[in-house]
Amino acid sequence: MRLRLFNEAPNFDFFKRWKIWLGISALMMVVAFASFLIQGLNYGIDFRGGTTIRSESPLAVDIAEYRGAIDALELGDISITEVFDPSFRDDQNVAMIRIQAQDGQEAVTTDVIDAIEGALKEVRPNIKFTSVESVGPKVSGELIQTAVIAVALAIGAVLIYIWLRFEWQFAAGAVLALVHDVILTIGIFSELQIRFDLAIIAALLTIVGYSLNDTVVVFDRVRENLRKYKKRDLKEVLNLSINETMARTFMTSFTTLIALIALFVLGGDVIRGFVFAMIWGVIVGTYSSIFVASAILLYLGVKRDWSKPDANAGNQYANIDA
Repeated sequence: MRLRLFNEAPNFDFFKRWKIWLGISALMMVVAFASFLIQGLNYGIDFRGGTTIRSESPLAVDIAEYRGAIDALELGDISITEVFDPSFRDDQNVAMIRIQAQDGQEAVTTDVIDAIEGALKEVRPNIKFTSVESVGPKVSGELIQTAVIAVALAIGAVLIYIWLRFEWQFAAGAVLALVHDVILTIGIFSELQIRFDLAIIAALLTIVGYSLNDTVVVFDRVRENLRKYKKRDLKEVLNLSINETMARTFMTSFTTLIALIALFVLGGDVIRGFVFAMIWGVIVGTYSSIFVASAILLYLGVKRDWSKPDANAGNQYANIDA
């Protein structure tokens, strides 16, 4: 017994208003970029430099009380946030205390950490520190630079791969779709001020791979149908190809989202930012494969000179295995 998503082959017209979809995508990218310029990102300790202390207490977290106890130490910029997680016990109240890098020091010293713990124990006698992480200012600057280079190189490698496998119009559509996904992901993190750390960079690179895979599946079917239906309009071929791969695209995205949502709910706060980025990336990546990459391909057009003796001439790299 086989599971069928559609009883009959779907026949949706994805390009009836393709210019509107491209306009919406362009507007979302502008909003995301504007949010990044105005609000910036809520950089984690990986990128800002400093020390993050995870505290745990059987009593409820009182951020004002915590801050009042630590302010007397005059440590500069301090951020205190309560961590909520459905997996926590009733007597497990967790707070994250972030302290900026101190002048002339790569990290907060042990004496300072002991002083913070002593100050907090005056208001919460049973408090304990479950983890302490430190990153120096120099290291954090290098991490930002390395992260930007990693994402740029990944997108550049995609451009070359698609160009060799298909044609430059396909490459342009795929790369612009990936840039769209990355910008919107950074934008949602800026808008919601979710902590942005190295785990999110890993998520961005994973999103690039996932979105590329989805786009290549559609483009591969487009290339097959361009050979099969030599006289059909490009718009018709694109619609046919997307409809033929829709069941695969939907089931892949749906099953991936089931696993990610389970991780988001049950995985704990440590990986929640990473999982949120992946959930957003799967949704945006699926959308961009259809309404951005394919729409750009429709706009650029594909040269089909079928008068040549060899229909594959000019496309000699088309049969490179993925």
